[in-house]
Amino acid sequence: MEKSLTEFLERAPLSRFHYMLLIIGSLVYGFTAMNYLLLSPVLPAISKEWALDIPTQSLILSLTGIGMFIGALSCGVIADLIGRRRALLLTILLMTVFTGLCSVAWDFLSLSIFRFLAGIGLGGSLPQPGVYVSEYVPAKPRGRFLGLVESAWAYGGVLAIIFPFYLIQGYGQFLGWRLTFLIGLMPLILIPLIIKFVPESIRYLENKGMKEKAWDILKKNGLISMMPDGGVSENPNPIYSVKSTLKEVWSPMYRRRTAVLWISWAVLVYTYHGIFLWLPSIYVELLAAKELLTPLYFVLLVTLLQIPGYYSATFLLDVIGRKPVLVVYLALAGLGSLLFGQATGIFFVLLWMGVISFFNLGGWAGLYAYTPELYPTRIRGTGSGLSASIGRITLVFAPVISGYLWGLVGISFMFLVFALVHFIGAISVLILGTETKGKVLEEISK
Repeated sequence: MEKSLTEFLERAPLSRFHYMLLIIGSLVYGFTAMNYLLLSPVLPAISKEWALDIPTQSLILSLTGIGMFIGALSCGVIADLIGRRRALLLTILLMTVFTGLCSVAWDFLSLSIFRFLAGIGLGGSLPQPGVYVSEYVPAKPRGRFLGLVESAWAYGGVLAIIFPFYLIQGYGQFLGWRLTFLIGLMPLILIPLIIKFVPESIRYLENKGMKEKAWDILKKNGLISMMPDGGVSENPNPIYSVKSTLKEVWSPMYRRRTAVLWISWAVLVYTYHGIFLWLPSIYVELLAAKELLTPLYFVLLVTLLQIPGYYSATFLLDVIGRKPVLVVYLALAGLGSLLFGQATGIFFVLLWMGVISFFNLGGWAGLYAYTPELYPTRIRGTGSGLSASIGRITLVFAPVISGYLWGLVGISFMFLVFALVHFIGAISVLILGTETKGKVLEEISK
């Protein structure tokens, strides 16, 4: 009897190959997070040098979001069209080169253009490690693997604070922010690692009818030793159509899943980026600081709390499920936002921001695992990219709305809005979400 190659993927025990994918996927995600977040800690220094007001600062952040929207949407389609591996290499190259070029920006316009182009690569690379890992790791540990990949964001966030902290301390604000962007070239080391250790997705190849190539990858990486009795089932090479794929995402079969993903991505992108892109500047105001290093120190402390937040959610994903994790963590992040808006004194300012940081980022671990699981292989890249692109649309407006609310009615009301958005996300997952814990991808997609 003929068998599908994906059956062997699901039965293969975890091996060095799987852990290598986990390491490389985590490095991709962590370095992408670092390159994206490098702007926030140095924005006060840039604003001081070029005399930028809050609306102008918001525009730089929003242009990054526009680039990320284009990248998430187009690179998801590209991943389904030419393969996960090529798309991943392309996006890493884009986000790295243009982040590095920000170091030579000479005015607001040049920095905005470089950040927009870097944003295309950033938005394209973020969904892809999850899609890739989900298509190789068996159902039972899949949630843990995906959560661990997502947890690398926290380490990227820590690096994005540590590098500018020491560079600004050592070289001053004006030179320090330029050296910070040169750090953005570090992800180039990932390209040879991906070329050597990361093969194309077996599910992608099988779906495209390239079973011989897929079979060679399985044997080369020790996932199978011999051809099964009856051979391997043939898959016709489907004709990829962007129009039909976009239509299928909102078909009766997948519209409920698409709705919950789009809402969840919009909620977490708005809250995370609306809060943490402004956090150094918020601490400058709350602490009445005349220099940048002390606020950066407190931002670093809060950012470190993201690490246990990620891991707590990650190891709950395969125990209680994706849906409960998302609901609980979103709700508690909303509670933290509500209390932060009323906080007075440095202790409570740090405490409630720590609660937000812990649970908001734990929610990200749940969403990152959830997203690629809800679509079949033929539209997984596009469906995941579309969901991420909805988040990137929100990213365009999140810094502007947050900055506007801050300037118009103050920090308290700004965080009341963050609390309400978190609660909306929790309720949406509770009502619309479907559980995927322990299920094979092909079983979920039926």
